[in-house]
Amino acid sequence: MEFYIKEAAEKVGLPTHTLRYYEQKGLLPFVKRDNNGNRIFDETDLSWLELIVCLRKTDIALSELRGIVELTKEGDFTAAKRKQIFEKHKEKMLEKQRDLDKAFIKIETKIEYYDELEKKYEEEKETMSSKA
Repeated sequence: MEFYIKEAAEKVGLPTHTLRYYEQKGLLPFVKRDNNGNRIFDETDLSWLELIVCLRKTDIALSELRGIVELTKEGDFTAAKRKQIFEKHKEKMLEKQRDLDKAFIKIETKIEYYDELEKKYEEEKETMSSKA
């Protein structure tokens, strides 16, 4: 099945200008065009776009993505290099996840503190109103 840019963008949850930008940056070298120059995406292109979306959510640099694309274009013998890029990125993600876990704990602690303050305030308010 084939899709024009608007349909492809909807399927992967990106605006069409982002797909054009990705193509301009060399991240979509395999996208074909019809006789009128319109981009035509197939299932493989959509799968690649979904991977790009996933990786961008994890803050991978466009230069790293471009490196993966270039290695992919060179052929299967570059699989080890591509795997190394993913492993390196995974380590960065794990470090970021640890940082986020620490931040989450701090935020939870602060919310619990405010819960206690609210509870204390409500108790004091009830005590004051019962004395009045």
